Amino acid sequence: MPSQTPPKQIIISASRRTDIPAFYMDWFMQGIHDGFFDVTNPFNHHVSRVHATPENVHTIVFWSKDFRRFLKHGYGEKLQAMGYHLFFNFTVNSESAWLEPNIPPLKARFTTLCGLCERFGPECINWRFDPLCFFRLPNGEDVDNLSDFQQISEYMGKLGIRRCITSFMDHYPKIKKRILAIPGFAFHDPPLEKKVAVLKWMEALLEPHGIALFTCCEKDVLAALPSDSGIRASECISGRLLMDLFGGNISLRKDSGQRVKQGCGCNISSDIGSYHRQPCRHNCLFCYANPSSKISQPDESRRFACKSAMSSSPTS
Repeated sequence: MPSQTPPKQIIISASRRTDIPAFYMDWFMQGIHDGFFDVTNPFNHHVSRVHATPENVHTIVFWSKDFRRFLKHGYGEKLQAMGYHLFFNFTVNSESAWLEPNIPPLKARFTTLCGLCERFGPECINWRFDPLCFFRLPNGEDVDNLSDFQQISEYMGKLGIRRCITSFMDHYPKIKKRILAIPGFAFHDPPLEKKVAVLKWMEALLEPHGIALFTCCEKDVLAALPSDSGIRASECISGRLLMDLFGGNISLRKDSGQRVKQGCGCNISSDIGSYHRQPCRHNCLFCYANPSSKISQPDESRRFACKSAMSSSPTS
């Protein structure tokens, strides 16, 4: 008799909706112990059960800006010992006291990245430089958050990271409402020509380090790039890549729950996070996920450091 194809396993996304590795790993490990997560759909409030046993799950994809606690407590090794494959979407942006007030310093994030690479391999890590922000400070200066991009690129290349994923900030109403608490501060959306120039500049910086540039949900900008550009649409969760890494059998169907029309290339996964039950405490100014992010203006010393760093960006 011909051998039967094994049933397709699922991908668990942990999580687009909050930072589980930074804040909620105890809750996550309890769900792994129980063998399931009950997830409430944020739009229709339907509750579904995601079975999370090693037999049912091919890979857990962790999204975070701070993996320090994840590494310190050995959660990854514990999960691997249970039979789970792991993949990491690690967001490492330029230091900005305005945009990401509760993120560890860049040097600390480099140390964390090195630990992730040593324990799990650089091939299992996507570097997300996301989002690209353009804004006006209360002093009237127009700046962006690309000041550390070259330094980060060099470090990523040395560690063997080969994928950088980026996107331009989406100007959601909750973000516009949030920044009203900062007099004189304003985000602005650059014209298409500026976006194309920024991506070409990033691609040129990444190329010597062997890092490919991908865009997340930027269909219009991709269409405007020159034909010789190597920039492609991203799959932040790629079933094909995960099968190349770990074997097995995963559905390659596009995730209809994501922004497919805007160019999202992710394959289907089960996101087990919650915007409201597990609010992210990074309090990023541009956050689309946390409706209650607290606003805090940088103190004077951090404000001037922010200004001097960002004013040197080649795209300003």
